[in-house]
Amino acid sequence: MHNQSLVPVEARAPITSAEINGLRSAAWPAVGPQDWDVVLSRSLGWVTARADQELVGFVNVAWDGGSHAFLLDIVVDPRVQRQGIGRRLVERAAVMAREAGADWLHVDFEPGLHAFYDACGFEPSDAGLLSLRQD
Repeated sequence: MHNQSLVPVEARAPITSAEINGLRSAAWPAVGPQDWDVVLSRSLGWVTARADQELVGFVNVAWDGGSHAFLLDIVVDPRVQRQGIGRRLVERAAVMAREAGADWLHVDFEPGLHAFYDACGFEPSDAGLLSLRQD
């Protein structure tokens, strides 16, 4: 794989569900596929990273149509993690949200990812989560 500085990061570039599902399954084997055309049709946008035309990074930017944007499904191929690609995805997503008029960019994450999100400039905040699954 390429050096991260050579991996282009692009907003709203053409992408397929198969590409996103493939990347997600490489990073998170337990996560199943989904129809990303439906998801992205409702998003503010998304940011991709490609090396030799292969998708190696992705983030979906959801929003409320006003001042709040949300980072969802941030994923970088395990073969190129810890090279700055994830941070560049977040930086480009923040620019996209700001340009759309958002005042706040939210993200939820697992405790082991604090260092990454701190490095991206996120500040800790209290939040709540309600599971809607009926498992």
